[in-house]
Amino acid sequence: MKTILKILGVIILLILVYAVIALLAFGKNYHYEKSIVINAPKEKVWEQVSSMKAFNQWNPWLKLDKNITLNYTGNAGEVGDKYCWDSQNKDAGAGCQEIKELIPYQKQKTEMIFKKPFEGQATSDIILTPEGNSTKVTWSMDTEQDPMMKIMRPMMDYQMGKSYGEGLDNLKKLLEK
Repeated sequence: MKTILKILGVIILLILVYAVIALLAFGKNYHYEKSIVINAPKEKVWEQVSSMKAFNQWNPWLKLDKNITLNYTGNAGEVGDKYCWDSQNKDAGAGCQEIKELIPYQKQKTEMIFKKPFEGQATSDIILTPEGNSTKVTWSMDTEQDPMMKIMRPMMDYQMGKSYGEGLDNLKKLLEK
């Protein structure tokens, strides 16, 4: 019994040490990005990233709930193009994403407002860079993290990598078919 208590004590101590190190080592600003090269010209890729309806054709989070409610406002492909989602599935949650900046064939910048399962705000960029006859697509997200999220950062990195990878793979399949 003493051995089990010692092992549990060591595990708890390691978790506490990690939490303190994470709180001190990780800044409040979080940045994540992932890239893929797509065998398509930037003009064709732009068609899939320059509007919220087009974005939602390859958005990896929409598959979390087949019954998700989407509401579009603004003019497609222009600053102010926006969609809001609402889901009863806690993984999909609710929120809005709005285009804040467009540099044709180069960059799309959006702001995301999360309402549930937690409240938050983030910005996201999609950058297109020509590479010969192909296009490199770099998708990034920036947000501020509260202390609890700093502790969860390795898990967030894992989940972001999985989701962004799936989204970029969806985009590649859509454009290369």
